[in-house]
Parts: sequence; structure tokens; C-alpha cells
Amino acid sequence: MRPDEIHVKTLQLQIHGGSQPAFASLFRLFYPKLHSFCLQYVHVKEVAEEITNDVFVKLWNRRADLLPIDNLSTYLFVAVKNGALNYLKQYSHIHVAIEDQEGTSGLINRNNPEQELEWKEISFELNQAIEQLPDQCRTVFKLIKEDGFRYKEVAEILGISPRTVETQLFRALKKLQVVANNYLDNNDRQRRKQPPPFSSLLIIPLLSIFF
Repeated sequence: MRPDEIHVKTLQLQIHGGSQPAFASLFRLFYPKLHSFCLQYVHVKEVAEEITNDVFVKLWNRRADLLPIDNLSTYLFVAVKNGALNYLKQYSHIHVAIEDQEGTSGLINRNNPEQELEWKEISFELNQAIEQLPDQCRTVFKLIKEDGFRYKEVAEILGISPRTVETQLFRALKKLQVVANNYLDNNDRQRRKQPPPFSSLLIIPLLSIFF
């Protein structure tokens, strides 16, 4: 069991015993990820907040039933997904505009203004490409790369097979590979006399840093 899983399991036991500080810690740990996940379905910040908050309220009210839950992380994501789907089913006749998501990155500052700008540019391009992925493909990618879930866990959350998860992740990485290559090619054409700052072969390590 990973350290983060042990930590969540400890909080789960404490919440079962009625610990409000433990519940507050769990809320701080999962709320940003769950809210972001919910936004992928409902696309409205306030609605995502309401659905996510409701999941935590129900979790606290049903804390006496927490012990049988094997994986609380998966449980929370499934609960949020179900809440989002129920909302969409109820209000499917209403057109909702998709909000722009600000993409921020924690890339290393190498004390090189020109290279730092290039990192920011390619980060922006990758963020844009991620948001333009098909819904399921984007969701799988974010759950794995941003939230650190395993294939099996993502499959349980989304109700699909691990094989489908693997396929969707491959499609996402393939799309991002194209975006990165296009950026590098355009950048190289503008700087023929200098070596390109990145190698297209480094897209996977780059994504690991990016996320």
C-alpha cells in the first residue's frame, strides 16, 4: 500500500470514529481534485462545487458505514461522477457553455528567460490540447497523470475496462506527441542556426514534468 493510500485509510478510520479534524483533512486533500473532475462533466463552477460539497456532506452523514469501503479515493470519484451524471440527466435540456480552464504549470525556472518562455509556450500548447481531447480520453488522462490513479482504479471510477483506459491514455499521449512535435518543428524553423531547445523524443519525460 502506498504512503498516500495509508494516509487516506487512516483518515477513513478516524472519520468513522467521528473525528472532525480528520474529515477536514480529507476534504482539503480531495476537494480540488474532485471539483476539477466534476467540472469535466458539468462545465459550471458553481454546479461542480455544489455536487462535490454534497458528496462530502453525505460522506460525513454516513460515516458509520465507512469501514467496508475498500478504496475511499475511488469511492469519492465515483460518487462525484454519479452526482454529475444525475445533474446532467435532470438538466440535459439546458445548454451550458464550457468555461475556460486556466492551465498553470510548475515548470523549473532554469534562469534562462528565453528557455523559460519556451517552456511556458509549450505548456500552454499542451494544456490547450488536453482540453480539446474527447471527453472520455481527457478524463482518463487527467485521472492518471494529474490524480495518480492506476488503470484499474480509473476503470472502476468510469465504469469501463482497464483495456479501454489504456487505449484512451495512448490516444491522449499520441495527440500530445503531435502537438509537441508541431511546436518543436515550428520553433526549429524559426531558429535554423541553433539546436532546438527540446527533443521530440522527450515528450513522455516532458509530460511527467508538466504534470
